Amino acid sequence: MSNFSVPTKEQVSTENQTIFDNLTKALGFVPNLYATIAYSDTGLGRYLAFQNAKTSLSNKEKEAVNLVVSQVNECRYCQSAHTLLGKMNGFSEEEILDLRAGESSNAKLNALVAFAKEATAQKGRVSESVLNAFFNAGYSKGAMVDVILQISDKIAMNYLHNLTQIPIDFPVATELQTA
Repeated sequence: MSNFSVPTKEQVSTENQTIFDNLTKALGFVPNLYATIAYSDTGLGRYLAFQNAKTSLSNKEKEAVNLVVSQVNECRYCQSAHTLLGKMNGFSEEEILDLRAGESSNAKLNALVAFAKEATAQKGRVSESVLNAFFNAGYSKGAMVDVILQISDKIAMNYLHNLTQIPIDFPVATELQTA
């Protein structure tokens, strides 16, 4: 289906080659989806600056959002990458599956993932009850903006993988069992 292959370091711009070197130093490899962004001479640098920007969300909260958004958007690559990152941030496999479903036994995370799930599925529209639950869980209007920015980060990556179908280079995430 896809006409996309993962570009090698030699096939990308000089700027992206430097980023590949930095990613290899930091992560031990260049994830295939990051390499795919490097088809754009400026895209990878722009994306990484956006992804690494300061936010009010903790790493666990960011991963919770990443997991549910990737599930809503049916992106197997991002489900797999963020399952690994979720575990690195202290989530169990069961918690990760719950988060992907838009639920958590932790009340604050539950409000967060319910908000992120509905905002993603409904293209930025959420019910008053979901929004109120989000604020009642202790999130601010600023945190709401940060969640929307986190959703937009993940949508970009989900769409890129869904379009290119480049190989998943993380342990493949368990399929979510739906009723």
